[in-house]
Amino acid sequence: MPPIPQSCGQATSPEISPVSTPGRSSEPPHAAGRAIGRGHRALPALTLAFIVGGLIALAWPPARAWADRIWMTGLVLCGAPVVWRAARDAIAGRFATDLVASLAIITAIPLGEPLAGLIVVLMQTGGESLERYAEGRASAAVRELERDAPRTGHRLTAGRVQDVPVESIDVGDLLLVRPGEMIPCDAVVVEGRSHVDTSRISGEPLPLNAGPGTRLLSGTVNAEGALTIRATALAGESQYARIVELVRTAQASRAPLQRVADRYAAWFTPVTLAVCLVAWLWSGDPVRVLAVLVVATPCPLILATPVAIIGGINRAARRQIIVRSGGALETLARVRSVALDKTGTVTIGLPRVSRVLVAGEWPESELLRLASAVEESSGHLLARTLVDEARERGIAVTRAGEIVEFPGRGVEGIVEGRVVTVGARSLLRERHPSSDADLGAIEPAEPGLRAYVAVDGRAAGIVEYADALRPGIREFLESLREQGVVRTVLVSGDHAGHTRRIADQVGITEARGDLLPAQKVDVVRELAAGGDTVLMVGDGTNDAPALSAAHVGVALAGHGGGIAAEAADVVLLIDEPGRVADALSIGRRTMRIAHQSILVGLGLSATAMVFAALGMIPPLAGALLQEGIDVAVIMNALRASVGGGSRRTGG
Repeated sequence: MPPIPQSCGQATSPEISPVSTPGRSSEPPHAAGRAIGRGHRALPALTLAFIVGGLIALAWPPARAWADRIWMTGLVLCGAPVVWRAARDAIAGRFATDLVASLAIITAIPLGEPLAGLIVVLMQTGGESLERYAEGRASAAVRELERDAPRTGHRLTAGRVQDVPVESIDVGDLLLVRPGEMIPCDAVVVEGRSHVDTSRISGEPLPLNAGPGTRLLSGTVNAEGALTIRATALAGESQYARIVELVRTAQASRAPLQRVADRYAAWFTPVTLAVCLVAWLWSGDPVRVLAVLVVATPCPLILATPVAIIGGINRAARRQIIVRSGGALETLARVRSVALDKTGTVTIGLPRVSRVLVAGEWPESELLRLASAVEESSGHLLARTLVDEARERGIAVTRAGEIVEFPGRGVEGIVEGRVVTVGARSLLRERHPSSDADLGAIEPAEPGLRAYVAVDGRAAGIVEYADALRPGIREFLESLREQGVVRTVLVSGDHAGHTRRIADQVGITEARGDLLPAQKVDVVRELAAGGDTVLMVGDGTNDAPALSAAHVGVALAGHGGGIAAEAADVVLLIDEPGRVADALSIGRRTMRIAHQSILVGLGLSATAMVFAALGMIPPLAGALLQEGIDVAVIMNALRASVGGGSRRTGG
């Protein structure tokens, strides 16, 4: 049997149209955001250019007098957009860090402190640029999904094969799917037998044994035998197109994050303005008002969280955890519910030989030796698994002769003069009818994936396959509970009964099986409806919509990641789910430090405001005092980059 391919022959790389909704533009929802995002990337770059230009002038004695002029020009030009947006938001009743930053920018002009003002502009616009970059990933994930979707189909008309675009396939059309090609639309098998790789859609590693009457979903891949199928849905309404649209809409509908700094700004900004008003009414002295504004500059708000988050992101990267944005790290700190994909997360994601059942006096080692000799010539997933098992047991694997393939059913060959058949029960029943009774005597009652073996027409045994649990998975689940996770749900496209058994083995009380990608999204939204922040862990194309819909999606990308990595907020570079607990620990510790830094900084600023309002701190002394507060805030926030943040090191 040829291997299940990773590419899809002709049926690849389309630009499929998104599912249309009345009254909605077909343009990707982030197209306008990308245009705005370009402007946000230019502003911090321009601000930095003015800062560097002034420093160069300051370092060159003949141009030293120009330093303040360069900085002041930059402050006016680059600060104006920030001030304008803050004024517009304030009129609408929204008080965020940009309003506090605007007060600092405006105050820096009469104080003659343009460099300090420019640094405020750089911090504010740099954070906005990072947010726009994170938003743009949604369209990147959709574009990659669209590139991988089926492009053409082979329509059968009057006995002739005609290549047609998938958009022109109608319900009821007969299609030919050759080995290695992707199923172009949802369909049912009319003729032929083959194994079909469904892992892109269902997430399950075990191939589907497809024959007449088997229903197939678009996006799955035909392995070895030609199939004639009848289309049951248009390409734009088939499963793969639904996944594309699910990722698109999940990203677009995700609620915007209210950042930590914005939550503090919502009360600190009005307090600052109130103290200014009291100082003016009490003394009538504008200098006192200016002094209050100076000591109330928003550096603790602007600096504490970004510095801590940058440290936390760097800390995570050293653990091979890539956090794509500061918002994702903030969200990790609040996670209370977790949805875990079964295959590839809780289990290894590859079939393994679980047991060998022998008929009569056959030794297990001899059965595996003969079966592996026949399977050695095949690249099929289960064939490779059987051969690997034999080698792991120290069995010398030889190669059979006179190999005969039975597409989608099995293989037969000659090993040391013996006829060895390995495959489906139906194949052995057809080739060696006398073996059927002996195999039935040893076959377990429960369903499962099996290869049946006959030697010289007599039953030899059964090889069973199963997906193995990841080592340390129970310890991982316990570490989630230690990190404050109160609800864990196992989700899978696998059979509900098997999903439930896996959940019972690892101690998960909630399990949902037989799920399509859209139904995984429903589970995530159900968890979120309870008020908890939801984390989703997955590794396949079928998980991408749920990863996008969760408050924070985590992708296992040790083998490349693909669409899942594009759709996720956090990417684990090694396939070790235990790093999810590390990510939660790092997120919680980072935000704890950020909160400490903000509270200490704002507490000191609030105390200084009182003294400034009483006339005890002049503006110049207030500016110097605020710089000292800023240094203290930054030094404390830098702790996020060192120590702690893992189950092994505390945190």
